[in-house]
Amino acid sequence: MSVKVKKTSQDLAKHPCFNKEAAKSHGRVHLPVAPECNVQCGFCNRDYDCVNESRPGVTSGILSPGQAAWFFDEICESAPISVAGIAGPGDPFADPEPTLQTMRLIKESHPEALLCLSSNGLNILNSVNEIAKIGVSHVTITVNAIDAEIGAKIYSWIKVGKHIFRGKEGANLLLENQLAAIASLKDHGITVKVNSIVIPGINDHHIVDIAKEMAKRGVDLFNCIPMIPVKGAAFQDLEEPSRELIHGIKAEAQKYLPQMKHCQRCRADAAGLIGDKDPDKWSNLMATASSMSIFPKENRPYVAVASREGMLVNQHLGEASSLAVYEKVDGMVKLKERRITPPKGTMDNRWVALANTFKDCRAIIVNGIGQKPRKVLEEQGLKVFQIEGLLSDAVERIYEGKSLAPMICRSRACGEACEGSGGGCS
Repeated sequence: MSVKVKKTSQDLAKHPCFNKEAAKSHGRVHLPVAPECNVQCGFCNRDYDCVNESRPGVTSGILSPGQAAWFFDEICESAPISVAGIAGPGDPFADPEPTLQTMRLIKESHPEALLCLSSNGLNILNSVNEIAKIGVSHVTITVNAIDAEIGAKIYSWIKVGKHIFRGKEGANLLLENQLAAIASLKDHGITVKVNSIVIPGINDHHIVDIAKEMAKRGVDLFNCIPMIPVKGAAFQDLEEPSRELIHGIKAEAQKYLPQMKHCQRCRADAAGLIGDKDPDKWSNLMATASSMSIFPKENRPYVAVASREGMLVNQHLGEASSLAVYEKVDGMVKLKERRITPPKGTMDNRWVALANTFKDCRAIIVNGIGQKPRKVLEEQGLKVFQIEGLLSDAVERIYEGKSLAPMICRSRACGEACEGSGGGCS
């Protein structure tokens, strides 16, 4: 039996993205807990560390669900926030659990907040009943083509499980899942907005056809978004569509669906009122959240440490054949066990396997780590801290929720271990 989301007219009136009038007084927070993506679009190149760039897919950090809940709590103390949303920087349903857990935590501490999600629609269908149960009231699905030939020009690949689909086959698969997701969302009483990225010479002539089809599917709102040329993306050399083109497309599309006309193409970590152009306003708070060693209400009881002798944090993750796993029992931190790490020689699969081996750990503490393993581990929800100093101090800080910033050390090459005194970086 499907769950129906109950909404009031007041709820609908306070979502700043779905209601232009609400945007003047109600803010939103995008929580960047979804780094993975299962579709490669020709206009997309996610850059996590560009604080001065304002576009979808960009964030200054990745948060765990617990960090995101803390971040939302803090912002709500300082700004008129009505919506907690997740819009990336990847797709929230490439790995659904961090998304769902974040929504649960927000709903528990802020029952009055509107919950909102944005997805490419490929993998959301199986989670629709759960998001309705949690109380998510608004979902955006990005549909850039309803013709497989056009879709094949937009998407380099579509990933379902371990399988990669390309060309028309991939485009058809994506569209089938998007339409099924929209139908299910509407059946569950969820308000649905469809975004379409306008790509000159690719789908600009096709956007109105998408609007017609989405109207037939019961979609509530339509948003034509001009593509931003991004360095490193397949469409980097295309020109951004002109205002005249976008205005004309919206005028035609409006014959079929109400149009969102105040979209600011927000970052995946946008916060505050729509149109707030101050990129530094929440950056310090985001940095604090992403460096926090406390993960409220997350079911990850242990801490793993790369240490040669069990006293100092002095080992590079790539060189560690095992990690020491600690737990806190009756207020005391104790060594639970040493777990063997996956063997070398399996490339990126080694880091995926390591993430699975230590998935019950709230953090991994190391003295050195490469960019690729860090990215893989954090995509799997494991927070990595690269520090030097006494192992006991670091683990205590984790369990007490204190920052490890005083112990952070510079990046080390593989095999290069700490030679300090255990007192931290000087």
